[in-house]
Amino acid sequence: MNSSIKAIAACVLSASVMGACATQHSVRRLDRKLGVETQARTAGDSAAMAEIASVRNDVTQLRTDLGNLRTEFGARITAMEEGIKFAFPVNFAFDDASVRPEDQAALDRFATVAQKYYAGSKITVEGFADPAGSNRYNLDLSKRRAEAVRTYLVGKGMSDANLMTVGYGEARQVVRGAQRDEPGAEQNRRVVFVIETKGDSTAAAVTASALSGQH
Repeated sequence: MNSSIKAIAACVLSASVMGACATQHSVRRLDRKLGVETQARTAGDSAAMAEIASVRNDVTQLRTDLGNLRTEFGARITAMEEGIKFAFPVNFAFDDASVRPEDQAALDRFATVAQKYYAGSKITVEGFADPAGSNRYNLDLSKRRAEAVRTYLVGKGMSDANLMTVGYGEARQVVRGAQRDEPGAEQNRRVVFVIETKGDSTAAAVTASALSGQH
């Protein structure tokens, strides 16, 4: 995508507000903006028209893929100022850092979406632990969980250089105080993905538009 079309795409797609629920209103604004930009082009500029149509198709497809992640895998997807946060129900057994077979399908789908829409973006895998054990041990365990997921994703074709890991130990507990076999403890033993779109205004705008109207 050349620089002028990329600028148009970012401007057009940013008309949809992050997290807005008025989807039809956002679409109408998008259509009006597209009309203005298209009229500004010389008649017969088919390349520009094709690029704009491609961007609109990207928004539609990304909205579908993000929706599928939510409905099929229970993912919670949040647009942030400089990126996107994916919270999956990818959890771990007590005192274990192995990727479970039942979580592989969700990770496979995440790898597909990330490579399709966010190739080249920095992705951080954040690992967490329940509060059983010492702070130091939990930090190490959460880091090993993030590393295990990173290794799995690299095996699915994701870029080794773009995948970072960090362990937060027992911080940001989903169910406060739940540990070992207690109800909710498994939710504390998890990973979260953060995809940075800083510096890629088109990717950020497309994602914001795709997320608008989704709950």
